[in-house]
Amino acid sequence: MDDFTREQFKGVRTDLALEVHEKNQENIRRSGTATTYPYAEGVEVTEDGNQDIHVTRVRITSPAGEQSIGKPMGNYITLDVPRLKENDRDLYEMTCRAVAFELQQLLKLKDNDTVLVVGLGNWNITPDALGPKVASYLMVTRHLHEYLPEQVDDGVRPVCAIAPGVLGLTGIETSDIVKGVVNEVKPALVIAIDSLASRKMNRINTTIQIADTGISPGSGVGNRRAELSEKTLGVPVIAIGVPTVVDAATMANDTIELVIDNLMAHSEKGSQFYKMLKEMDQNDKYDLIREVLEPYGGNLVVTPKDMDDVIDRVSKVIANGINLALHKNIDFDDIDRYLQ
Repeated sequence: MDDFTREQFKGVRTDLALEVHEKNQENIRRSGTATTYPYAEGVEVTEDGNQDIHVTRVRITSPAGEQSIGKPMGNYITLDVPRLKENDRDLYEMTCRAVAFELQQLLKLKDNDTVLVVGLGNWNITPDALGPKVASYLMVTRHLHEYLPEQVDDGVRPVCAIAPGVLGLTGIETSDIVKGVVNEVKPALVIAIDSLASRKMNRINTTIQIADTGISPGSGVGNRRAELSEKTLGVPVIAIGVPTVVDAATMANDTIELVIDNLMAHSEKGSQFYKMLKEMDQNDKYDLIREVLEPYGGNLVVTPKDMDDVIDRVSKVIANGINLALHKNIDFDDIDRYLQ
């Protein structure tokens, strides 16, 4: 999150553009300043899908929208799949196809353009292992195009993948590794996969965000590294992420806000108690929560106990969504045969 928005969104610890938009709407509702125009200037929101896969598309179209959401201009697509953690084969395939469809809407590639997929994160820490796991399930084909071109079916694109690790493992900034690979391979597109942070537990491992603006690894957990974007790499970057952690202070803050809303709903408007609740400063409240939590571990993040099983399933969803989007005329049987 850029410097000019960090103060504005002190109480919103999230990588999801949709959640910042939702928080803005909550703030407008609480302040009583809602207008006939439902969204901030420069922010367009459309919704699609059903109860199994709900798609929200947030498009930031101006600097005013950047200021409102705290992210660069571009497209942010969120797929909410409440039952994604369940072992449901039909839902699994539907979600893979939904990811592929949304990704294809952002692709601007020629048939033989090379794509580099970057699996960001630390494979030794389960909530941060999404990127490397996705990379391991991809149909990587660039070497086949180079050494066995006669064996490559029509519609199979040159795809390569890397899991560069993190600074603490390699001693090298991830962005420097990726820049070196991009300079050597010269892909037409980079797809970066990373674990994200959410402000809601019900979005952990059930939400997928796709963005065409690049990514700043580690920003959701306060460990922001150099960004991967068209500006820094010289080629377009699409970022795909899944929330795997929630900031503990954000969880506590949201819980207290729900309590305050409930108290206000049962208080007499105009009373001293009602005015006190309405005038509580959200940033001050968030800072107080962080101060209280500091002696018990400081910058805490929370993740579910079943993360090991779920992260593997979610990684396959993301990987196969990419496989289906990048390679024409293939289906799940082709992917399974390739990965055996």
